[in-house]
Amino acid sequence: MKKLNEFLNKHSKFGEIFIRIMLGFHLIYGTQDNVFSWDRMLEFSSFLEGFGFPFPIVSAVVSVYAQFFCGIMYIVGFHVRVAALIMVLNFIVAIIMVHIGDSYPGMFPAIVMLAGSLYLLFNGSKVLSIK
Repeated sequence: MKKLNEFLNKHSKFGEIFIRIMLGFHLIYGTQDNVFSWDRMLEFSSFLEGFGFPFPIVSAVVSVYAQFFCGIMYIVGFHVRVAALIMVLNFIVAIIMVHIGDSYPGMFPAIVMLAGSLYLLFNGSKVLSIK
């Protein structure tokens, strides 16, 4: 057990990669349909309009492209703290505007994205990143 602990401590900086890949993949996966289909973007705009977002089409485009590109930035490790700040703001708005009053399981993905983005905001990217 001691050797395992030594190994894990020596390589602890690599743990962030798993967080970056998971968050990045989820962001890209969740928005790629809107990026590549205007009809899906319009559906998302209608969804946001139902929750009282101002300028729903602008809100949809900004949120979708921010998530898509920040997902890429997380994975490649490019300006991770900037991407994390953008995602923290995005998911705070999502939680307040859409998920307040939602069930915990319904709110969970947004909470995880917020928590992971806060981790990356405070810790940045230490390995396998493009600076």
